[in-house]
Amino acid sequence: MLYYLFEPYSDVWIGFNIFRYITFRAAIAAVLALLFSLFIGPMIIRLLRAKQIGEEIRPEGPESHFSKRGTPSMGGIIILLGVLLPTLLLGKIGQQNMLLVLLVTVGLGLIGFLDDWLKIVKKYPKGLVGRYKMLGQILLGLIVGCLLFFFPEDATIKSVTMVPFLKNVNLNFGLFYIPIVVFLITGTSNASNLTDGLDGLLTGLTAIAAVAFGAMAYVTGHVNFSGYLNILYLEQAGELAVFCAALFGATLGYLWYNTFPAQVFMGDTGSLALGGAIATVAILIKKEIWLLLICGIWVIETLSVIIQVFVFKRTGKRVFRMAPIHHHFELKGWAEPKVVVRFWIIGILFALLALTTFKVR
Repeated sequence: MLYYLFEPYSDVWIGFNIFRYITFRAAIAAVLALLFSLFIGPMIIRLLRAKQIGEEIRPEGPESHFSKRGTPSMGGIIILLGVLLPTLLLGKIGQQNMLLVLLVTVGLGLIGFLDDWLKIVKKYPKGLVGRYKMLGQILLGLIVGCLLFFFPEDATIKSVTMVPFLKNVNLNFGLFYIPIVVFLITGTSNASNLTDGLDGLLTGLTAIAAVAFGAMAYVTGHVNFSGYLNILYLEQAGELAVFCAALFGATLGYLWYNTFPAQVFMGDTGSLALGGAIATVAILIKKEIWLLLICGIWVIETLSVIIQVFVFKRTGKRVFRMAPIHHHFELKGWAEPKVVVRFWIIGILFALLALTTFKVR
């Protein structure tokens, strides 16, 4: 919004010219998102507490979590508002990329909100029925996949994705690109939901992923940097750095209240939206495979659940003391903050490894 307001007058006053620079708008978006999340956090927490919208702890969960019963939930609203305001103010929201990432973020946030509302307020044990939740995720994925395939920014690479470590090697999936987009958005949002089990865990990992994908978006949309790194150049990709910066700032601001012991939980309102947002950015900048690296912890968390269920159904034995795997380490005696910080460190290592692939090719 501010870009469209001031950029036409950049020739009138040189000060307006600064809004042309993605780096400036991204930096301001991060700061604004951080401050806004810090500001509205207490108000939303008080509102949730007044409405008695508190977390219900699963009986089969770790005993140490029973004390968290009643902690205000649905705090993902703080993150969503913290992301949306700076993005709308500072981003080129008329671009297809920005519209799609906002659509998925808000859409999944609404699905998660409905699930939380039914579960916590209406006291439906399972919240939104799983098949309806999945239907909403698939529908959003189909919208993104179809728009990218049938109305692409560049028709020559509409169904292409880059391959890490290999120079000038891209995969072209053709029409199968649409179901791949659906799978990535659905799978990543659900993996994000599984990872959201400890105070600050998903919040910190999302902040790390936002920085990594924001950097990738910027170089992908910069003609000189993309040429130097020999990666696909996408003109609109750079604008996603503003969104990623806002996501980084909003998650940091939310972490102020979500760090151990948490004053608020994000609920599905936040976890589904965060996973979908990260997946959509990866898709839009043609770095889908990098999701496996940057979101490596989310992948491990999901695999731990799959392995646990698969083995238990066939043998009656458990591979882990509890799944997702963060609970396994809790039951081994690790304090919750120790599990969270160590997973953050691993997440940072995964992100750094992903960034090195741009030169090690």
